[in-house]
Amino acid sequence: MRIYDYKAFPNPARVRLALAEKGLQDGVEFINVDVPAGEHRKPEFLAINPSAMVPVLELEDGTILSECAAITDYLDHVSGEPTLTGLNAKERGVIHMLQRKVEDGLLDAVGNYFHMATTGLGPDIELYENKDYGNRRRDIALKTMAWIDAKLADSDYLAGDRLTVADITAFAGFGFADFAGIETPEEFGNIAAWKARMGARPSMAALA
Repeated sequence: MRIYDYKAFPNPARVRLALAEKGLQDGVEFINVDVPAGEHRKPEFLAINPSAMVPVLELEDGTILSECAAITDYLDHVSGEPTLTGLNAKERGVIHMLQRKVEDGLLDAVGNYFHMATTGLGPDIELYENKDYGNRRRDIALKTMAWIDAKLADSDYLAGDRLTVADITAFAGFGFADFAGIETPEEFGNIAAWKARMGARPSMAALA
């Protein structure tokens, strides 16, 4: 397998964590796409993913998967028990729901704020500005943090007693929030404890 990504970014982090949790990272060739330099918009990469986004997973038969949820779902089922996306229909439904809430309300919301309400990656990369919308999405990110903190009051992880793709997406979202200057409120103690649990997992070495 090949993965085209830019290691420092949150969505590539999601895939790298999933790979590490499944023990699959040794079977992957990573190809760096220098997004800050605009490499994701060059014809060579657009031929791989016309959406001009990383990460992208290329399978041995040439199949291309270019959405994080699709990539992590594939990785969870390609080898061993599907521990990240659910063991049965009910679990899969709940985990998918939580994953989407976190993706839209935290990770994507922070991204909207960063790219539309700040200087982001600079004028050569940022082609659209909408500060009102970006700041509105910042507010959504903070509300989602409050929801996550409440959700973690009764369980170690978002979907229960084990890590799932919802936690992976949330961890990437909080990292992006820190980078974008959106601090997690100090009163969210459940999130702080969860971050410590996440940070202690061996898979975190994949982000180093």
